Amino acid sequence: MKNCRCIVKGRVQGVWFRRFTQNIANELGISGWVRNLPDGSVEVEASVPDEVYEEFLQALHEGPPLARVDEVVVEEIERSYSGAFEVRR
Repeated sequence: MKNCRCIVKGRVQGVWFRRFTQNIANELGISGWVRNLPDGSVEVEASVPDEVYEEFLQALHEGPPLARVDEVVVEEIERSYSGAFEVRR
């Protein structure tokens, strides 16, 4: 299991990015949360099974159809999550 914090930069607010991330996380069995940040980026903290880690990061790089992802900054964190993946406001 990998625990990560990701900051997704680009046109990622107002394009269903949070819901997209939640759907992917639920499909892949990932716990954690996603939220918009005041600077226009999106923050994700997640506990990701090793076998789907790269697939999850690839999905964040692609985003939903209306998004334009310029950069995804990923860092490993100590916190771990369990349960449902949630959209935070």
